[in-house]
Amino acid sequence: MSYRPTRLATRALILHQDRLLLVNAYGGTKSDLWCAPGGGVNPGTSLPENLMREVYEETGLTIAVGAPVLVNEFHDPARGFHQVEIFFRCTITGGAIDQGWQDPEGVVTRRAFFSRHDLATIRVKPDSIAQAAWDDAMLYDPLERIVP
Repeated sequence: MSYRPTRLATRALILHQDRLLLVNAYGGTKSDLWCAPGGGVNPGTSLPENLMREVYEETGLTIAVGAPVLVNEFHDPARGFHQVEIFFRCTITGGAIDQGWQDPEGVVTRRAFFSRHDLATIRVKPDSIAQAAWDDAMLYDPLERIVP
């Protein structure tokens, strides 16, 4: 299988009251996998601008984007998909989580805050997300296979 061009995405690590905001980015109940809010980068727009847009679309929150803390990459060899994600430490500047919020693209249907302990009880990607969110280090999470 040949690969398409690598996709670039941004993700937000938002800690609020020592809990990490995650979204379930699968319409309906297709998957129980949780991830940090964010998404694909539009050309000609900065990474922080893309991240602010994506977080607002998925959660209704406005954020301030801080320093990058994790570079993660994953792939799906069967589909020729490869994505590089840059995770930024972010803070909420406006809004509140409202379960009635509608993602305009209909991808994110659930959003919730999880403690570090809670992350051990759910399916979450990437594997290093807890370390990136709570520890003070810049991380690189090497290429891993995408999970359904």
